[in-house]
Amino acid sequence: MKRIKVKLRGYPGWHIECSAMSMKYLGEHFDIHCGGIDHIPVHHTNEIAQSEGATGKKWVNYWLHGEFLVLDSGKMAKSVGNFITLQTLIDKGFEPLDYRYMCMTAHYRKQLTFSFESLEGAKNSHRRLRERYLEIRKSEGKIDGKKLKKYKEKFLKGVNDDLNIPLALSAVWEAVDDINLNDAEKRFLLEKFDEVLGLNFKEAKEEYIELAGEAKKLFDERENARKEKNWKRADEIRKKLQQMGYQLFDMPEGTRVKKG
Repeated sequence: MKRIKVKLRGYPGWHIECSAMSMKYLGEHFDIHCGGIDHIPVHHTNEIAQSEGATGKKWVNYWLHGEFLVLDSGKMAKSVGNFITLQTLIDKGFEPLDYRYMCMTAHYRKQLTFSFESLEGAKNSHRRLRERYLEIRKSEGKIDGKKLKKYKEKFLKGVNDDLNIPLALSAVWEAVDDINLNDAEKRFLLEKFDEVLGLNFKEAKEEYIELAGEAKKLFDERENARKEKNWKRADEIRKKLQQMGYQLFDMPEGTRVKKG
């Protein structure tokens, strides 16, 4: 059969452009294709038909379809006017990685209900984990592979079980809280696990601040109270500083302060 080339004017539809972009960067056959569950009946069906029709071979091995992110009012979507952007979250004091952490608390095949309360909880958990890493990131010491084995296995079990990231995340926290692991071992695990989680621990920076004025006077008074082991007075001052909007972190190298 003779083939005829035809030039068409205009712009490609989103079905064909997805096939074209995928093939350009991933080739005519690749392993995993992701998308939302709403893509199954039309968009991904069209991608398969046109891609395999063009190449004559299987296009994708595995399809991973994520469930909806929902609000109390229903599915989040631009078409119904309830779409929240990352910039909105940033303007409210959240980091994009806080949102990423929240998404990892639910399996991708299950609906995740968005609320600022749940995002606040994710923010606190994410930043506690990051603070823990910052505390131990310079730690050196012997790493016992046998002690780390169970955490590696649990983490991989979660990842390999249809991307059960909540299970993998639980392995992270168990490792961080394990008193039988030294800081060097915890650092090793966090950096290894982060190759999958993408929370960018290695790029994390200290967020501590220097106090001034009345807050600095209270801070110095608390330091003296701690030296004198007057823990009651130290706790009273901590509460005053918290009311002023400062968080205190007592570390081996000294007390650090954060705003907020």
